[in-house]
Amino acid sequence: MKKIIILSFLLILVTMNSQQKQLPFFEIGSYSSDYSPTNIVSRMIEGLGYRFYWATESLLEKDLNYKPSDDSRSTFEVIKHIYDLSSAMVLIMEGKEVTYDQEKLSYEALREKTLNNLLAVYQSLKDIKDFSSLTIILNRNGEKMTFPFWNMINGPISDAIWHSGQVVANRRASGNPLNSKVNVFIGKTM
Repeated sequence: MKKIIILSFLLILVTMNSQQKQLPFFEIGSYSSDYSPTNIVSRMIEGLGYRFYWATESLLEKDLNYKPSDDSRSTFEVIKHIYDLSSAMVLIMEGKEVTYDQEKLSYEALREKTLNNLLAVYQSLKDIKDFSSLTIILNRNGEKMTFPFWNMINGPISDAIWHSGQVVANRRASGNPLNSKVNVFIGKTM
C-alpha cells in the first residue's frame, strides 16, 4: 500500500511538472548563416527576449518593490514599461496604431505576456521582406505621427533592452542577483 501511495505521488509530481508551460526565450536558438535584415532584427528580438526572461526570472516581492531612489520607477513599474514596449512592437508589426493597455496585471502575467509579445514579433518578422513597408503610427494627444521602422530599432527595441538591464541592476541591489549561469553572449544558461 505504501508503495502505491508513493508511486501515485511521484506520478502526480511528474505530470504536474510536464504540464507547466515553458515560456519563450529560455535560451536563444541557433543563428543563421545569412545576415539578412530580417535575421538581424530577429536576433535582436531573441537577445531581448533572453535578457528579459532571465532578468525577470524568480523575482520576489522585495525585488518588485525596489526603487533605487524616490523619483525612479520600481522594478515592477519597469517591467510594466517593458510590457508596454513589447505591446507597441506587436501593434507596429500588425500595422496598427500604437496604444497602451491600462489593464492592471500581476508580475507573472506581465512577464508571460511580454515574452509572448516578443515571440509574436519574432515570428512575424519571418514574413517581412522589406522593412520600408512598416510604419509606426503614434497618437499623442490626438495628433497622429508616423515614423519609419528605423524608429522601432532605436525606440521600443533598444529601450526594452536598456530597461531589461535596469531590472538586472535593481534585482542585484535588492539582494537577488541574476542567475550566474546566464550567458547573454552565448544565449544559453550554462
